[in-house]
Amino acid sequence: MQKKYFEETLLNDNILDALYDMRFETCTPIQAACIDPIIEGRDIMGVAQTGTGKTAAYLLPVISCLDDGGYREDAVNCLIMAPTRELAQQIDQAMQGFGYYLDGISSVAVYGGNDGNRYNNELTALKKGASVVIATPGRLISHMQMDNIDLSHLSFFILDEADRMLDMGFSDDILAIAKHIPKTCQTIMFSATMPSKIEDLARTLLKDPLNVKIAVSKPAEKIQQSAYVCYSPQKEAILSEIFKTQQKRVIIFSGKKQRVKEIYRHLMKKNISCGAMHSDLSQAKRDEMMFRFKSGNIDVLVATDIVARGIDIDDIQMVINYDVPRDVEDYVHRIGRTARAERDGIAITLVSDDEIYLFKRIEKFLGREIVKNPLPAELGEAPDYKANKDHSTTAHRNKRRGSKRHGAGNNKNNNHNSNQKQRNNERNEKQVRTERKRFSGNRKGKDNSAVHSEKQQGK
Repeated sequence: MQKKYFEETLLNDNILDALYDMRFETCTPIQAACIDPIIEGRDIMGVAQTGTGKTAAYLLPVISCLDDGGYREDAVNCLIMAPTRELAQQIDQAMQGFGYYLDGISSVAVYGGNDGNRYNNELTALKKGASVVIATPGRLISHMQMDNIDLSHLSFFILDEADRMLDMGFSDDILAIAKHIPKTCQTIMFSATMPSKIEDLARTLLKDPLNVKIAVSKPAEKIQQSAYVCYSPQKEAILSEIFKTQQKRVIIFSGKKQRVKEIYRHLMKKNISCGAMHSDLSQAKRDEMMFRFKSGNIDVLVATDIVARGIDIDDIQMVINYDVPRDVEDYVHRIGRTARAERDGIAITLVSDDEIYLFKRIEKFLGREIVKNPLPAELGEAPDYKANKDHSTTAHRNKRRGSKRHGAGNNKNNNHNSNQKQRNNERNEKQVRTERKRFSGNRKGKDNSAVHSEKQQGK
């Protein structure tokens, strides 16, 4: 795609001045494809991977339109839905930067897990009619149920990371919110993937949309990807080996919060400056942890996929997948935290023997084999990656089922053999009893005189 400068778009001068001060000159592909159509009033269905500038692709044209005027000043004009608090906060921060030269355009981020003061601030902003509301679905539904927000004058309805919202179970909430939106409202959806459920939602909400798909969702070329093939008990030792040389600006991902806690304790014992992020933490604790990591107070963040999407930290040097994500998209989102803003980055995945089939699926998606690092000599042998033939959970399932079937068959054969043996024994015992009876009868029928004669003869 030919390079496009922001000055070549329909953005107004106030937005262009802010971009100039922020050293933003050229559009990313998703921005080049979406900015002008949004200003022209088109509904958009945009598909692009994480880190491609989707937030600016919809936020810049929307606030440019609002700044040009023609919208009610005491009403909510734009509603942006985000799946997580972290993404809502990030969008709000971007809003403050892009809108630096704009007068009369206010915004508020609305999400759960806050104290009373935060809730009161939300309530005040919603009642006055903030120009832009950035909200998580659950929190917005709560405000709507208490009549704290009026969406009847809405002009822009934006769903960011729509696939993630549906994965988190917000489908019904999104549809309920959409019922309160004017039919004339311009609707914009962005997603990292395009599964069938997103297509269904797009058909429900969008009117003659412009479909924009930017390449395939694959990791940035500047990410140096590699993997350690190992057994699960070897993972902690591999992690210790990695941190002998690399200890700063690292995110370690695990799919389970209990494992995140275990990794955190392991690193603390190694005197590594780190923090943990998972769903057991309160929102205040999560905000504090993210602030400490962004500001450099801690060097390493151990996290679940709660921070795999929508967290914009430009200086992450390394991402470590402590376990292999089950979905290819999750792998892309995880390692997409590094190599941002034209920087280089490193992504290392620890692949246990029972995760090999998952990692081979990722390699198939990427269209290439990822470099395998040798294990440290003291850890012993590693599993044979090439010998592993099971490419799917179905194969494992069938293998287990087959084993059960064979076991059942063996039991059946054993039972059959046991019953057959019992019948043979019964038959033999019956023959013995018959012989005994015959012998007993013959003995009783013998000539007693002959017996006595034999006895008398000493025979």
